Amino acid sequence: MAIPRKRGPGRPRKLPVAQQRELVLAAARRTFAAHGLAGATIEQIARQAGLTRQAVYEQFGDKNALFEQVVAEIEEQAYATLAESGAGDAEADLKSWARKNFATMFAFVADHPDAQPVLKEAERVGMPALTRLRSRLAQVYTAASRRRWAAHGIEPGRADTALVTMYFAMTEALVGLSWGGEAPDRDAIIDLLTEFTIGGVLRLYSAPDVLARVR
Repeated sequence: MAIPRKRGPGRPRKLPVAQQRELVLAAARRTFAAHGLAGATIEQIARQAGLTRQAVYEQFGDKNALFEQVVAEIEEQAYATLAESGAGDAEADLKSWARKNFATMFAFVADHPDAQPVLKEAERVGMPALTRLRSRLAQVYTAASRRRWAAHGIEPGRADTALVTMYFAMTEALVGLSWGGEAPDRDAIIDLLTEFTIGGVLRLYSAPDVLARVR
């Protein structure tokens, strides 16, 4: 009976196409986040993915096409996570709902540290993915917030969109803020944002002429 020979140390078997694609996209996210579109190279991405440059080209064509795919995936991933939070938990009151959404934003940034730098780089090079994401989420958050504001006798109207944009901007600014040392506890920041935004809007209605100009 013949004994099968052990496989020698030759060239490893080629990975399945789907697995190669996942490796390239993950490596590309890290590389684009660190170096931007202009600074990143296919060589860097291939090396991080553990593949050849040819494999990357076969999967995505060129660096610009790969960047577009990375940006599209991040946008959809962020939208799915944040929209679910914004639309969910129908029984939550205004403050609880707002706090949950801030917490979800912070958790997304912490869990996906490459997402925000890539989306900002996309904006810089003329791909308005971050602007589009904010606009899409504003629709979800506006629809979910109006009933809750109504419980306080508030009907923001078109100001809803401005308020939601402000929420996102403040969250992004605090996530990327250099604290000159150890950052405060995340829950403390989330509580601060919640109190500032909800309390701030309620106070705005003591000066109705301000919001009337936005409506």
